[in-house]
Amino acid sequence: MPQKLPESLQSALDHFKRLPGIGPKTALRFIFYLLKLPPGEIEKFSDSIRALLADVNFCAVCHGLSAALPCPICADPRRNRTQICVVAETQDIYAIEATREFAGRYHVLGGLLNPPDGIIPDKLKIKELLARLAKEPAGEIILAINPTIEGESTMLYLTNLLKSYSVKVTRLARGLPVGGDLEYADEITLRDALRGRREMM
Repeated sequence: MPQKLPESLQSALDHFKRLPGIGPKTALRFIFYLLKLPPGEIEKFSDSIRALLADVNFCAVCHGLSAALPCPICADPRRNRTQICVVAETQDIYAIEATREFAGRYHVLGGLLNPPDGIIPDKLKIKELLARLAKEPAGEIILAINPTIEGESTMLYLTNLLKSYSVKVTRLARGLPVGGDLEYADEITLRDALRGRREMM
C-alpha cells in the first residue's frame, strides 16, 4: 500500500495542483523545494502571496488586475481613447504592451465563452464593454483573443453584438498560431499580428 502523505503536505499538494500546467509530481517538487528553504524565506514567500491578495484589485474601467485604481493604462491621458483592445485575461495586456505597438486602452473579459463549463456571456465582462462604448464611443475594437475554439466563438459572439454600434471591429492577423496563447507569443509575432489586424465586419 502506498505511503499516505501527512495531512498538511496533502493539503499543500492539492492547492499546488490547481495551478495551470502543474501535475502531482511537479506540485510535490515545489513543496519539497519550499520545505528545504530557511524558515525566513518561506515566510517571505507566504507574505508576498498575502500582499498580492491585499494590494491587487480589478480596475473599474478595463477590469484588469492592478495595484493602482484605475490602472496606470486607463489613467494615462496619452493613451488613445478611440481604440479598445479586448483581451481574455490581464496577462494578455502585458504580452501586448511588450510589443510597444499599441497605444490605446484595454478591456479584459475575464475568460472566454465555454458553455459546457458554465462560462456564458453573463459570466464575462461583456455588458461592461457595451457600457463603456455607450459612455465613451470608440472608433475601433481590436479583438486580441487566442484563436482557439473558445476564442473564435467569443470573437464571433462579440462581432455580432457590436454590429449595432458604429465601431470598426478588427482581430489580430494570423501571425498567431491556431490554438496558441498570447501569453507565450514572442514580441515580434505579436507586433506583426497587431499591425496586420483585419476588420471583422
